[in-house]
Amino acid sequence: MKETRLIEQLRKQDPAAQKWLYDRYAPVMFSVCRRYLWAREDAEEALVSGFYKVFSQIHSFQQTGPVEAWMRRIMVNEALMMLRKRQPLVFPGDELQAYEGSDQYSVDADISARDILEVLKELPNGYRTIFNLYVLEGYKHQEIADLLGISINTSKSQLILAKEKMKQLLKAKGIV
Repeated sequence: MKETRLIEQLRKQDPAAQKWLYDRYAPVMFSVCRRYLWAREDAEEALVSGFYKVFSQIHSFQQTGPVEAWMRRIMVNEALMMLRKRQPLVFPGDELQAYEGSDQYSVDADISARDILEVLKELPNGYRTIFNLYVLEGYKHQEIADLLGISINTSKSQLILAKEKMKQLLKAKGIV
């Protein structure tokens, strides 16, 4: 279905268009929610809340980019709200806020996505959230800071610490 036609039908609250959108994007959006919320039930709740917002706020979609990107932002926000509600975000090592190291990240091609996701599960919530937002979702540090109510330096330091912790965990597992 063409996206402009789909948006038009969604704005009319067409159940067939809503079902099509849900069927098409639910698996991808569920994966987004799971990167932040490891409890399946919490991720499912964020997914349902996210789709409710997509359907009820479709009129605010500006069509300046793909609907998938707009939905992804909604799902990330829902997951973050659920995460804050279930377990407060802790940012270990905040004393390193002024750290000026590189925030570039690269992953060796031999490391599988499964290995990375397993290691992500072991990171503290703060590390994992910043890593997900920056590396996987493509948010900038200013956006992360605004979204989480933290400083840009906290976002940068948490990313650096997350990468270091991931390296340690991957090394301990014999992956790198």
